[in-house]
Amino acid sequence: MSEKNNSRLRRAKKTRMKMRDQDCPRLTVYRSSKHFYAQLFDSLGSKVIVSASTVEKVDKAKNNNLETAKILGKKIAERALENGIKKVVFDRSGYKYHGRIKALADSAREAGLEF
Repeated sequence: MSEKNNSRLRRAKKTRMKMRDQDCPRLTVYRSSKHFYAQLFDSLGSKVIVSASTVEKVDKAKNNNLETAKILGKKIAERALENGIKKVVFDRSGYKYHGRIKALADSAREAGLEF
């Protein structure tokens, strides 16, 4: 693995240790060069409650940009609210909080999720 990816994974591991102490579901994001994924895990991190991604066949995204990140944030928030989850912990997976990650978080907050 590259040094950049190892550093990201190290940062993610450190923040996830702190998130385990909280008793909230965890909203995790992963971004690749072509797609963007968001999943909501239970407090233990063993079960996926809801998920959304740009790969879904319903409205498959053509681009992996800020607009699709906003749509994805809104979609994951709606699915979480349908399952009765309002408060979550945001796990950015070691990525910097800007760009697509920030757009997803802001749109999820606007749709009703509390971080």
